[in-house]
Amino acid sequence: MTQTVRNVVIILVLGAAVMLVPGGGRASDAILQTLVIVMLAALAYLAIRLYRERRVELYGLGDRNRAILYGSVALATFLLVAADRMWDTGAGVIAWFVLVCVPIYGVYYVFRAAREY
Repeated sequence: MTQTVRNVVIILVLGAAVMLVPGGGRASDAILQTLVIVMLAALAYLAIRLYRERRVELYGLGDRNRAILYGSVALATFLLVAADRMWDTGAGVIAWFVLVCVPIYGVYYVFRAAREY
């Protein structure tokens, strides 16, 4: 119970600092951007680790299936980055949902092809 109370007090103090201290909003933006960069670096490290551990299986897929897999990952990354702009218009929302289906099917296709043996 005391740990929960302590965590709530920390959050309240940080919120008061952002609200009351001049330039607190800019400082919180800087902290947020730093956390986002750390998170993206951790994801990149995870991707590198997974690639190194599964390199043999990836090369065993063959050129066609590996290209489909990499293209699906690239399209999914593009859709994540472009989501804010695409969701500004009605046609963009529809296109986003249609395009999200493509990498999902691509990964499913490669997974199914890898399990056929």
